[in-house]
Amino acid sequence: MTSTDLAARPVVAGPGGDDGEGGRRWLMLAVLLLGQFMAILDVLVVNVAMPVIGTDLHASGASLQLVVGGYTVAYAMLLITGARLGDLYGRRRMYLVGVATFTAASLACGLAPDSLALICFRFAQGAGAAVLVPQIVSVIQRNFTGKARAKALSAYAMVLSGGAVVGLVVGGVLVNADLFGLGWRPIFFVNVPAGALLVALVPWLVPADRPVGSRRLDLAGLAIAGPAVFLVVLPLVVGHEVGWPVWTYACVAAGLVLAGLFVRVERWVAARGGDPLLNLDVLRAPGLPAGLTTLVCGQVTYGAFLFAFTLHLQAGRGDSALHAGMVYLPMATVFGLAGFCWRSLPARVHHAVVPAGAALYVAGYAVEAASMRGGAEGGPGMWAGLLLIGTGLGLTASPLFTQSLVHVPVRQAADASGLLTTTVQLGQVLGTAVFGTVFLSLRGPAAGHVHASAAALSTTGYWLAGLGTAALVAAIPLARTVRRAATH
Repeated sequence: MTSTDLAARPVVAGPGGDDGEGGRRWLMLAVLLLGQFMAILDVLVVNVAMPVIGTDLHASGASLQLVVGGYTVAYAMLLITGARLGDLYGRRRMYLVGVATFTAASLACGLAPDSLALICFRFAQGAGAAVLVPQIVSVIQRNFTGKARAKALSAYAMVLSGGAVVGLVVGGVLVNADLFGLGWRPIFFVNVPAGALLVALVPWLVPADRPVGSRRLDLAGLAIAGPAVFLVVLPLVVGHEVGWPVWTYACVAAGLVLAGLFVRVERWVAARGGDPLLNLDVLRAPGLPAGLTTLVCGQVTYGAFLFAFTLHLQAGRGDSALHAGMVYLPMATVFGLAGFCWRSLPARVHHAVVPAGAALYVAGYAVEAASMRGGAEGGPGMWAGLLLIGTGLGLTASPLFTQSLVHVPVRQAADASGLLTTTVQLGQVLGTAVFGTVFLSLRGPAAGHVHASAAALSTTGYWLAGLGTAALVAAIPLARTVRRAATH
């Protein structure tokens, strides 16, 4: 659920108005945003720690893919359900439940004795994040009005953008520091005191709210969607390590069958006047299918690049976790700046922002691939590629949500927003699963050989540029739709 969805709802005026008074509200905002920051941090902090985790737990490349992707799968599958739980049982209550679950799972991740346990606890972390995150914008909408609300939502946007930068750097710092000889484990332990602080402060700072119960849970859809994603993702992750036996193909086929069943069930639920997990009728809105195609292709490349490039930096080049985090810093910085500043461009060019962004990250992946061609170690081309990728992704991420919803009726805004948000998360999971497997297969067992790693990253980069081109092609009709809407 996004701010676009929630902005469509009636506003309930909270304490204080536009006058900027009420310091307690801003303390409440800081508490809410700390929870959002924790959720974002754990998406990216693990990417930097992957090689150290792999060495310490003797984890295979497939296990590392699941450590990264498990969090995102659970987050994606439960995000819409988490929003509806807030409607049914109260936003403050579900925020607390989400924080408590996330904190307990973080502690368990830090104590994990092996990779299998870590993967399971990462799923639990993602579930906690899926419950707490949807409540944040709802509480902001309920307790801030006018200029105060605009400031609060701007702060929320800054946390979303800045979390990417801080997550990569914090991961590198914590792993490199090796606090108390614990290696990678403090990247999870750091959430425990923060979570405990939230559990203590939320009942004091966040006003209780009355459940509205406007939307029901779609347990049937959730029961089908979860196994469908799992059956598709798991074989893609482990297939190259086990030699692609028959069961891997059978699992993918079964997952696709369940995906078809999910579509039928969702249409049946909608036809009976229920609340499907994803109301697929919104796909009839002009521009939304093109926006979804652009979004999923871009997010697949993003998740894939983070996984493959991190392994190349540390397992291939032998960089420390801190150095790897610093390498990402320029990319993450321009990503955040581009996502935050695109609205300052003249309105007459807004429709072209997404295609321009897609063209930039396509060029970035191609430049990155060329800089590694033949097993080279990067050089200036690597830095240029990172800047192009970060700028391009930043220019597409935020406007894609706004522009994809331009023709969606207000009554369907929640469904469309949920579909877009889920697409972001599942796209990153598929990127890690599919292209992570491509990179690991091309690199082979020579994990410490920089030339083999660079050559594998080069080939993977060209594949990402190709998929990014598909995003660019899909972005063109979206731009036309947005331009027509602006002229009417």
